[in-house]
Amino acid sequence: MPKRKHVFISHHHGDDAQVDKFSSLMKRNGHDVRNSSVRMKPANQRRVEKGKVKDDTIKRLLRMKMRWASAVVVLIGQKTHTRKWVNWEIEQAGKLGKRIVGVYLHGGSEANVPRALNDYGHAIVKWNPRSIEDAVDGRTNRFEAPDGGLRSPVHAGATSQC
Repeated sequence: MPKRKHVFISHHHGDDAQVDKFSSLMKRNGHDVRNSSVRMKPANQRRVEKGKVKDDTIKRLLRMKMRWASAVVVLIGQKTHTRKWVNWEIEQAGKLGKRIVGVYLHGGSEANVPRALNDYGHAIVKWNPRSIEDAVDGRTNRFEAPDGGLRSPVHAGATSQC
C-alpha cells in the first residue's frame, strides 16, 4: 500500500514539468504524493501577469491550499530564488507551522536557494527519494548541497510537534 503524502509543492512556474517528475519519482518509490499547489493554465497565467487577479485573491487561495498539506516541498531550480511568490509561500508555511523541505532540481545550486527557505526551512536535500521522504517525515533535518554533501543551515527551522 503506497504511503500517502499531502504536500504543497512550492516552485517557479517555469519548473512545472519538474512537479510531475517529483510526483513520479516518489510514486515509483511507494509514495502517493497529493500536491495541493497551484498550477496555472496559460490563460490564467496571462491574467495574473497582466494584473487582472489581485494579490489578496492569490494569497487567500494559496493559504487555503497550504493548510491542507502536512508539509511544503520547495523545488529549487535555477530561478526559484527570484520568485516573490515562492518566498511568500515559504513564509506562510512557517506561520502555519508546516514542515518545510527544499529539494534541489537538476541544475539547482546553493545560490538558487530562496531567502525564506534559509530562514524557515527544516531541511534541504538532493533529488533522492529516500532523502526526500526522510526530510518530509521529519526523520532528518539535514541541509545538503546539491551533491548530497552537508551545508550549514543559515537559520535552523523550529521543530515543534503537537
